[in-house]
Amino acid sequence: MAASARAAPVPPMSSGGNLRQVTLATVIAAASGYVVLLLAARQLGAASYASFAVFWAAYGIVTGAQNGQLQETTRAIRSGAESGSRRPGFWRRPLGVNVAIGLGLALIVAATSGLWAPHVFDADVGLSVALLTVGVASFAVYAHLSGALSGTLSWRTFAALLSFDALIRLAGAVTAFAMGLSLNAFLVITVIGSVSWMLALGGSSTARRVIGLDADVAAQTFTINTLTAMAAALASAVLVMGFPVLIRITAPGSDDAAVIGAVILAVTLTRAPLLVPLNSFQGVLITRFVDRRTRLAAALGIPLAAVLGVGLVGAIAAWAVGPWLLTTVFGGGYHLPGITLAWFTIGATMLASLTISGACVLAVGEHRWFALGWWLATAASIGLLFVPLGVQGRVAVALIVGPIVGVGVHIAGSLRAS
Repeated sequence: MAASARAAPVPPMSSGGNLRQVTLATVIAAASGYVVLLLAARQLGAASYASFAVFWAAYGIVTGAQNGQLQETTRAIRSGAESGSRRPGFWRRPLGVNVAIGLGLALIVAATSGLWAPHVFDADVGLSVALLTVGVASFAVYAHLSGALSGTLSWRTFAALLSFDALIRLAGAVTAFAMGLSLNAFLVITVIGSVSWMLALGGSSTARRVIGLDADVAAQTFTINTLTAMAAALASAVLVMGFPVLIRITAPGSDDAAVIGAVILAVTLTRAPLLVPLNSFQGVLITRFVDRRTRLAAALGIPLAAVLGVGLVGAIAAWAVGPWLLTTVFGGGYHLPGITLAWFTIGATMLASLTISGACVLAVGEHRWFALGWWLATAASIGLLFVPLGVQGRVAVALIVGPIVGVGVHIAGSLRAS
């Protein structure tokens, strides 16, 4: 763990091979997630699948907040790569701080579980809490290693780590499905991928070299920055993972339950093509912005333009063939107009733009602006779910306007830093 603070030279992201490896790992992660959910749905039946889906979402929200650890570790190690080696003690390096945060979160989950777990988990409450506790602690190390690999541009090992996480979970799901195992097995499968950092450390000298690197700031500042980034990531997790729940909570009794179900499914499907790759590429984005601090507008403009272009094409496709795809794949009860699906796709594009602008403002050290943008976007989206429109209209407005508010805050913070 006593690695130097100076990062070893590694191939830049512009290398075609590195880009292909990260892209392939992202595709593997996205595809495996869908397969795991499909196998769970087929194996468990509707009642048990609902219990699995709740645990999957709970784990996703907590680890979504922990993505703040990945983001700040990436920024701190990338910014500190040119500094001299200070070799502080373990608990004063990013790894020690992230381990402490992970253990603290695990303790909070376990200590407070009696207050919330019986209301969230309707089956195997004890096992669910135990797995969530262990998963949170382990994911802290996974997030740190992902950030360290991103910060040192070690994209080959980063891609391997991302693939390990996905394939471990996929292998577990296939085994459980083949053996006819019950809900408990799928609960274990949900968190088991977070141990992939152990495989990476055992098999990669690069992972062992970078995991103990120092940051560009002292431990106290790094801790504050990380907790701030996690607060923003929690808002992101609520807006992404929790949005279907928000739709249902804010729906008045007059809304058709079938329409609400179709809207929730459509929101999930229209988000995945943009947000799943972006979540895997957060480290790539942050390192890009750190390296281009003096040319921030151009560095931000290119990925934003790419996302907006893809989103526009996706919105046109959603309008043209979306209704047919929904009813053909999921049944006639999921019919929605093409224009609604197009607006949902534009909303997903705005959320993807918010993810990019957030990476930019975080990379230049404006952590408060980063958190403020995400929380204002989340608050605006929740508030707009109460506007006096039908469920399709108010969801579309919330999806589009809320993230635009957050993007504006992030750009203001980036301009301030510039």
